[in-house]
Amino acid sequence: MVNIRVDYRVSLAYVGAVLEYLGVTPAFPFVLALYYGEDPLPFVVTSFVMIGSGALLKRVDSGGNLGNREAFLLVSLAWLVVPLAGTLPYLVAGTGTVAQPVNALFESMSGFTTTGATVLGEISIERHGHAMLLWRQLTQWLGGMGILVLMVAILPELSVGGAQVMNQEAPGPSLEKLTPRIQETARALWLIYAAFTGLAAAVYYGLHLLGVAPNMGLYNAVAHALTTLPTGGFSPEARSAEAFSPALQWAMMAFMIVAGTNFALFWYVSKGEPRRLVENTEFRSYLLTIAGIGALVTATLFAGIGLAGTPANVGTIPGNLEPALRQGLFQVIAIVTTTGYASMDFNKWHPAAQTILLFAFFLGGSAGSAAGSIKIVRWVVVKKAVDRSLYTSAHPDAVVPIRFDGTAVDETAVRDVFVFVLLFLGLFAVSTILLYLDSFRTPDLSLTGLEAMSVAIATLGNVGPGFGPVGPMNSFLGFTPAAKLYMIFLMWIGRLEVLSVLVILTPSFWRR
Repeated sequence: MVNIRVDYRVSLAYVGAVLEYLGVTPAFPFVLALYYGEDPLPFVVTSFVMIGSGALLKRVDSGGNLGNREAFLLVSLAWLVVPLAGTLPYLVAGTGTVAQPVNALFESMSGFTTTGATVLGEISIERHGHAMLLWRQLTQWLGGMGILVLMVAILPELSVGGAQVMNQEAPGPSLEKLTPRIQETARALWLIYAAFTGLAAAVYYGLHLLGVAPNMGLYNAVAHALTTLPTGGFSPEARSAEAFSPALQWAMMAFMIVAGTNFALFWYVSKGEPRRLVENTEFRSYLLTIAGIGALVTATLFAGIGLAGTPANVGTIPGNLEPALRQGLFQVIAIVTTTGYASMDFNKWHPAAQTILLFAFFLGGSAGSAAGSIKIVRWVVVKKAVDRSLYTSAHPDAVVPIRFDGTAVDETAVRDVFVFVLLFLGLFAVSTILLYLDSFRTPDLSLTGLEAMSVAIATLGNVGPGFGPVGPMNSFLGFTPAAKLYMIFLMWIGRLEVLSVLVILTPSFWRR
């Protein structure tokens, strides 16, 4: 008989605590519903169910400690249970395509994992109301810096196992401990995140008051700030960032770059150490990557190579530097940081330009940021490992450690980077094939190979839009329920960087 040593009741009790605390968040759209004269019932029901079910789960607590395996289980379960609870406003309201359970779960999982892929057939305030669309935005903000990082910050009982929880939830190879107490680190990260969100809302609305962003009223400013900093990309506007002025698009680019930066670096800046930011290898690589790919896409748009179709749908981009630079940079920044906003429909781009953009889907922002995908730091480590292999092939007796910002990288960490990249790319390849084959079950959907790849990486990498039927101005609504459930799995496993979920699915995890 197999003896199970994982104290799952401890994990379930902490999931209950998470639900109980998050049960207060529907209060924000509830107040907005009252203000605009909309139905507040969906948010009352959601809050009641979350707080009630959380209280019940807390009662199963065994009183044991939150060990390493319990932390893995807590992280995976929390990121499954919270999006399940997040479906309630959509289901209770019963409006539009998200009234169907699979669609509601897709939208909720996409929100909390900050993926930004949508099955909301009609995105409009007239159809869904201010409060419901704010709930959709709020799910991304809550998931951006990590719902469990937030819980570590506010729950004293989680401070004991907080470091394990944060390292398994936070995006990137590791999370730097900024202060002596992990709870203080969590609070510092969330404070920086909240401060930048407030600043983004102020800048967006300020541009509106100055008359250079006419569509960016207070509601839109807050709504878009809530999805810029978590690199989420949901927008109350059906045409995403295309609905706004060039000045506003430039401002959004700046905040997307901030959102894809390691938030620990901003903590050092706040402590009077700005050199930690400018001298950081990953940050410099991140900016150089955006600049390099952005320049390439800009050049193709400026020359007219990257745009397909007639002059009527190409617009005034070819031969005009500002729109070519703005559109090229905006889309590259949005994809590299996995924000997923769109300032134009890149479905109209030439396949050559789309292929360049597809490459950006695999990059991701910095470790310790809100961005998804593989992350720049891992690609830096892979490059350094390749360089070392080439060097040691010519100098077999040489001992060459991989160094990152002057510090030798542990060989176990290097191995873990390669394991993650291989797992990620392998899962992407398998998912591309499965989603490509499934698309033929829906005659009106049938994906091309490039489109199938974009669907797989858009969900696994938590990027958002893809090409073709899932382009930035389209949705994932046309897929079969089975395909949507599989993409929900990809968003879940992608947000937790694959290993945190896979490890609990192995038999050895549950054995002595």
